[in-house]
Amino acid sequence: MTDAASNHVQKGWGTQKSREITWHDPAPTTSMGASMAGLDFMRAIMDGQVPTPPLHSLMQINMVSVEPGKVVFTCAPDESTYNLTGVVHGGVICALLDNAVGAAVRSTLPQGKGNASVEIKVNYLKAVQQSSGLLTATGTVVKSGSRVAFTEGTVTDVSGALVATASSTVLVFDLPNRARTQPTTRRNQLSALFSMRRSGPRPARVS
Repeated sequence: MTDAASNHVQKGWGTQKSREITWHDPAPTTSMGASMAGLDFMRAIMDGQVPTPPLHSLMQINMVSVEPGKVVFTCAPDESTYNLTGVVHGGVICALLDNAVGAAVRSTLPQGKGNASVEIKVNYLKAVQQSSGLLTATGTVVKSGSRVAFTEGTVTDVSGALVATASSTVLVFDLPNRARTQPTTRRNQLSALFSMRRSGPRPARVS
């Protein structure tokens, strides 16, 4: 492409925009969470007593309500999350829902327990743009057990219109002892999942 052609294209690109993102080292938050009951941990994050996870800064997420089995977040997506169609990417909404339902499960867990998503199904009901305003995501525990929890989530826009819904299965596991002083890794989470699957009933063999 020639310099003239390059300049011509760039003139039609519109104003260049940017957003500064800051966050705290996630290790202290993970360590504090491992030493607290889930409900206390969620409330400490909401009250600013514990640093929020870096994802919250990236996605402009704020926790606004916590009770056992139900957590509410707000999110202010901007144009930096737009896809090729000119709307907020569905992955952003999915991540918001996953965050909400995961926090809802964590709010029910005692000290020393953690959780990780096994699967999530999202139904997208309405396109989201910056003009949609502040989004509200609510995660609710439908049924919980010692090893697996089942959850539901919703996202609404500033007008109250339903944007998306989700159902999710969440693994509950014992945090490794070293997680009390070090971050829990995804490898530890997956090890707990595989252990659960190995200890479960084996399907009957059909000949």
